[in-house]
Amino acid sequence: MVESTDLRIVEAEVAPCCPPLTERPFTPEEAEQSAPLFKALGDPVRLRLFSAIASHEGGEACVCDISDVGVSQPTVSHHLRKLREAGLLASERRGTWVYYRVEPSVVAAMTRLLGPSAVSGPSAG
Repeated sequence: MVESTDLRIVEAEVAPCCPPLTERPFTPEEAEQSAPLFKALGDPVRLRLFSAIASHEGGEACVCDISDVGVSQPTVSHHLRKLREAGLLASERRGTWVYYRVEPSVVAAMTRLLGPSAVSGPSAG
């Protein structure tokens, strides 16, 4: 019997650092904290991998289920590592496969930044 081993690279406690984009300009510190998340998702392959994991049934995906994104396996591994380093993903090895899941705290922080008030803009008052 093979036991699961948690391979979490980043144990980021990502609290919503910043107000919605339309509330006020970011401070330099808030911009520094938020930029790595957006930078990691700024690559089309990474965005596809992140989306595939986020939308996968059960909230996690085996690398074997998401690696068909038009690049080689080593390149997929590179992009998944970048997403883990940014704190967007957690991973767990089960036997010979690695399973990925989206970090809910990161999605919550990004949702807050881009949430309804960011879309609708500041209220006219």
